[in-house]
Parts: sequence; structure tokens; C-alpha cells
Amino acid sequence: MEQIAPHIYQISLGMVNAFIVEDNGLTLIDTGVKNSADKIFAALKKAGKDPADLKRIILTHSHPDHSGSAAEIKKRLGIPVLAHKTDALILEKGIGVRRTKEKPMIQSPGFMNWLIYNLFLKRSDSSVEPVKTDEYLNDGDILPIAGGIEVIHTPGHCAGHIALLLKGEGALIAGDICSNMSGLGLSIAYEDPELGLKSIFKASKHDFDKAVFGHGKAVMQDAAVKMRKKFTPKMK
Repeated sequence: MEQIAPHIYQISLGMVNAFIVEDNGLTLIDTGVKNSADKIFAALKKAGKDPADLKRIILTHSHPDHSGSAAEIKKRLGIPVLAHKTDALILEKGIGVRRTKEKPMIQSPGFMNWLIYNLFLKRSDSSVEPVKTDEYLNDGDILPIAGGIEVIHTPGHCAGHIALLLKGEGALIAGDICSNMSGLGLSIAYEDPELGLKSIFKASKHDFDKAVFGHGKAVMQDAAVKMRKKFTPKMK
């Protein structure tokens, strides 16, 4: 695990990241693809932490690379799952991505986005093991963890996407509103690209110094400023 802030850790699961918030136990943010539970537990143990101290799972969104192991971990530990209602309702049905022939995900510009989308995402399995959400999260909710985690509803990548602002840590857990794989950039695809840009702007108006992403490295300094500088011109 990589420590990002006093109470925030990043766990790399290959192409996707999960996060731990430590405060009166552990909170797991996102769960990676299916069969990631053992990798997450191993990372915790290597860092001297006990997986049994996990108290809850928060999902930034329903996509299988973020929610794929939620059902497994919930079953093992008997802990609650929290998510935005819009995505929670499809997760209960075992659906990770709202993708149809009539309304596919829209690939972001750029050759690498085109390549990854067409090679890996366009025809990938959109199903997940069904998982019931125990608490629905709404825009503006404050969770009493690590001095307060503010829920920011950030649709666009998908309708029920949320970002999490840890004010006491000066950090944003951005999920897939954007990425930082080879520098700050758009996520590979969006349900609604225009709404996705608005959500990046909405999140980046908050005050935070650090940001972590579902894909790529953390931005450890001036993250909100860098996000505004990078994406505001695209809004015009």
C-alpha cells in the first residue's frame, strides 16, 4: 500500500486502484475486478493491517473494475456496502455497465483511448456478482470518517458516479471522473462526455491538495488547481 495522506492509502490492483481510509477501523473504497479480495487482503497484511478491521465498502461507481469484488468481500466479512442509489440499483441485478447497442459508452478522444477502448472495453463483460447496497449515498452527504468524507455526485462516466472529498486530509478520491495514467486526462469512455466534464469541474471547485484516481498515479500537490487548469478549457 502507498500512503497518500495521514489516513489514506492506495492499493494498486494492476490497471485499477482501490483505497483504504483508516479511522476507527478501515474503510475500503472500490474493490477492483472479480477475485481481487485476496490481493486486497494481502496488501493490508503486508502493511501490518488486519483485513478483519474493514468496517465498510464504499463504491465510487458500478463498473466491474471497481465493484467486481464487492459481493465477495461483503460475504467474507459481513460488512455493509455504500453507493449512490442510481448505480446501486443495477448492481443488485448484477449489472456493472449500462451499455446497449443503442446507447454504448462513448470513447474519449485520443489514440490510446481508442486502442484501449476497442481492444479491452468495447466488448468486455459488463456483469458483476450481484451485491445489495446497505446505504445509499447522496450529493452533499458527510460521512463521519477521518474528520468527514463529503460525497460529491459526479455523473458522466456513469450516472451514479461519486467522488469523495476528505477535507481533513486535503484529498479527493476521484474515481473515474478523469485519470492520471500518463498525465491528467479524460477517462477512456463516458456515458455522457459533456456531463463528465461538468462533473470534473464540479469536483475541482472544492479545496484539496491531493487527488487519487481509479486509474493512474496520485497527484500529490495542487491537485484541484491542476485539474481546473487541465479541464476548464475543454468546457468552453
